[in-house]
Amino acid sequence: MTRQINKDTIVCMSLAARPSNFGTRFHNFLYEALDLDYLYKAFTTTDLAAAIGGVRALGIRGCAVSMPFKEACIPMVDELDASAKAIDSVNTLVNTAGHLKAYNTDYIAITKLLAQHQVPTDLVFALRGSGGMAKAVACALKDAGFKNGFIVARNEVAGRQLADLYGFAWRPDMAQVQAQLLINVTPIGMTGGAEVSSLAFAEAAIESAHMVFDVVALPADTPLIRYAQAQGKPVITGAEVFAIQAVEQFVLYTGIRPSEALFQQAAAFARG
Repeated sequence: MTRQINKDTIVCMSLAARPSNFGTRFHNFLYEALDLDYLYKAFTTTDLAAAIGGVRALGIRGCAVSMPFKEACIPMVDELDASAKAIDSVNTLVNTAGHLKAYNTDYIAITKLLAQHQVPTDLVFALRGSGGMAKAVACALKDAGFKNGFIVARNEVAGRQLADLYGFAWRPDMAQVQAQLLINVTPIGMTGGAEVSSLAFAEAAIESAHMVFDVVALPADTPLIRYAQAQGKPVITGAEVFAIQAVEQFVLYTGIRPSEALFQQAAAFARG
């Protein structure tokens, strides 16, 4: 059957400061493969309240939420799922007859990747950033059994708050930090940003680390990932995070879980 947009087509979308084609390609690939009458489109906005109101008023089924809207949209929804309530951060909205329920599938993705890559929980980590994604990562680390780590953030209030919430330490920079696992949850290295060519950590820190994790999805091979790979370090990329959290969103929007083979095809297509 040839899919055609019509009055009954169900629309899903994303909101981000710098929209990418990853989610659009991923979701639309699965809609076509499964012959679902859905359409996915990426957007940005300078009026978050109006955008969320539009999701509700226009019957948009699902909305992915990215930086910098993950915390700001919370007062605008009707209900928080336990996954979002636990870390006070949102990355997914599901609209059921005008009722907006917020979820966080980032946490699920991080948890799965820590297990898949068999990251030792006795490593000392440095998590750079203190925003919504940092909350998801810090919570996943704590729940996975990590006990020793640093939240590295220039914003002392947010950094200390996040560190205290999960029993870690706060540092304003890496000057006094020795870490075996480096995790970047800032936009450093992101396509379209002012720091697209920058390393999220100093070369010396990367060289002494055991493993590197960058949640930036575009490009998948950020400067941090490229440098770590050149040093022979095992890495976890943002593209891996994005694919897993996106398939969990797909399930929430459609009620259908694609096969592992189809998921891998969609992820490869989205990265292409």
